[in-house]
Amino acid sequence: MTATEHAVGLVHVAARAASEKLAAHIVAFDVSEQLAITDAFVLASAGNERQVGAIVEEVEDRLREAGAKPIRREGQREGRWVLLDYGDVVVHVQHEEERQFYALERLWRDCPLIELPADVVTTQR
Repeated sequence: MTATEHAVGLVHVAARAASEKLAAHIVAFDVSEQLAITDAFVLASAGNERQVGAIVEEVEDRLREAGAKPIRREGQREGRWVLLDYGDVVVHVQHEEERQFYALERLWRDCPLIELPADVVTTQR
């Protein structure tokens, strides 16, 4: 089983939104084979808490425009690691230090990457 078209579409929306707010290291994994609760993870980094907040706001706005409703949101107060759960897709926006420390890419490295649109800047800014 692979991520649904709907989930991949939401991944693209979230990745574009994060990219527009200058997120770094944007990557998406198809976790549908490993987890029954979601199809995909999107990971994005920011250099400070304020930027984490800006990325989160943009992702939420864009996903809302796409008709997605969040199930859960965690970590907003601290601004170091915010998790946005949309059911089919979970978006992690992390401060660079948390991203390096928790190394989610290492945990999910056996899962296939989801190709992101060409207009999404995925590298360090």
